[in-house]
Amino acid sequence: MNLTAYIRQELQSKKILLMTHLIAGYPSLDANRQMLQIMAEVGVDMVELQMPFSEPIADGPTFVRANQEALAAGMNLELYFNFMQEATSAYSFPQLMMGYYNTAFRMGHDPFCRRVRESGGVGFILPDLPLEEYGDLRPLSETNELSPILLMTPTNRPQRLAEIGAHARGFVYAVARKGVTGKKTEFDQGLDSFLARCRQATDLPLALGFGIGSGADLRQLQGQVEMAIVGSALLDRWQEAGATGYRALLEDLVGGRN
Repeated sequence: MNLTAYIRQELQSKKILLMTHLIAGYPSLDANRQMLQIMAEVGVDMVELQMPFSEPIADGPTFVRANQEALAAGMNLELYFNFMQEATSAYSFPQLMMGYYNTAFRMGHDPFCRRVRESGGVGFILPDLPLEEYGDLRPLSETNELSPILLMTPTNRPQRLAEIGAHARGFVYAVARKGVTGKKTEFDQGLDSFLARCRQATDLPLALGFGIGSGADLRQLQGQVEMAIVGSALLDRWQEAGATGYRALLEDLVGGRN
């Protein structure tokens, strides 16, 4: 799938898109299936399926605990990719593999790319893999028609942003602030300045993640980015209020697209 074309097509009827996130195996695969069903019924635009990892350095406390508990409950690569294949067969929204580089390293770049593609994934996000370390993972992703999603962060200097922009495919994941996932992001002049620097570095759609948690946030981001990414807020809501609360938050988020 051409993710760039998909995003631009969806933006013809929406002011901003919504990408959601779940951690495979947490709190269980059956709960994940409920989450995906609700996402489909509400109408999200894209989903990250995270393969749990023991040291998820980009994740905040909520996700760290979820990663550890999913692994302790037996989640492994075989179960993960089988679940991805099940999810991509059941739902039409594009799904991305999200994880850490150790997964691709252990599998080998070619088997990793082939397995993501065979499981129905349209790309992958490996936040701990620097651009310079991709090696043959980049041409192999192209061979397998996958988009390797790169991250731009507020600490990147203009030259670095330009380097990332030159190699990015699909869309760019703009990290809203320093630190890890979960903490509320302030939409201020600092964020505006950062997004302006990202715009100068790429013509691809921008997706903003870290600290987004409401439909009001999406409405505020309309015209600034093409897609908002929500993860921790959804998992927190599931833990607090179960499927009913989860659906209510998703409906609020989707309401912020128009």
